[in-house]
Amino acid sequence: MADHVPRNLRSDALDNRARILGAARALFAVEGLDVPMRKIARRAGVGPATLYRRFPAKQVLLDEVFAGEVRACHAIVAEGLADADPWRGFRTLIEKICAQHARNRGFTDAFLSAQPGMADAAGREHVLKAIAELARRAKATGHLRADFVLDDLVLVLTANRGINAASASARIAASRRFAALVIRAFQAPAAP
Repeated sequence: MADHVPRNLRSDALDNRARILGAARALFAVEGLDVPMRKIARRAGVGPATLYRRFPAKQVLLDEVFAGEVRACHAIVAEGLADADPWRGFRTLIEKICAQHARNRGFTDAFLSAQPGMADAAGREHVLKAIAELARRAKATGHLRADFVLDDLVLVLTANRGINAASASARIAASRRFAALVIRAFQAPAAP
C-alpha cells in the first residue's frame, strides 16, 4: 500500500490531493468501487487532469484510499488471534469485520474482488490464512461448528455488503444484528 505523500508538492497541490482522497473515500464507502473517476474529481472540486496527475490509474487511488482499512483489517485479525479464548477471538473478529465492512462498501468490494490488483492480494491472503488458523483453534474448543469453512465468511461479507439502510449508523446497527445472528449460526450445536 502506498499511503505516502509525494515530496515537494506545493500547498495547493497538497490540498487537491487531500480533497481527492477525501472525495474518493466518501464515494467508495457509500457507492462501492464502480464510482467513475470523473465523479470523484467533481466531488473533490478538481479537474480530471488534476486527479490523473496525482493518481494516474484508479488502482493507485484505491491503494491510497484503502491503506488505512487494510491496516485496520490486519489489526482486527491479529486481535482475534491473540485472544486466549479462540471462540471469543473468532466472535470478536466477526463482529468487528462486519462493522468495518458496513462502514465502507468499497473496501468490501475490493477485499472480495477476484481481480488481480484489487486491494492488496498478498495482504488478503495473509488475512484469510490467519482467519483459517483462528477458525481451526475455535473448532478445537468445540465452540465453532465442525463444518465451518472459510467460504462461509466470504458469504457473510457478501451478505453484509447487501445491508441497506437510510443512514450509515442504521447500516452499522443492522450489521451488528446480522453479526450476532451469524455467530449463533456458526456456534456448534452442543457447544459447552
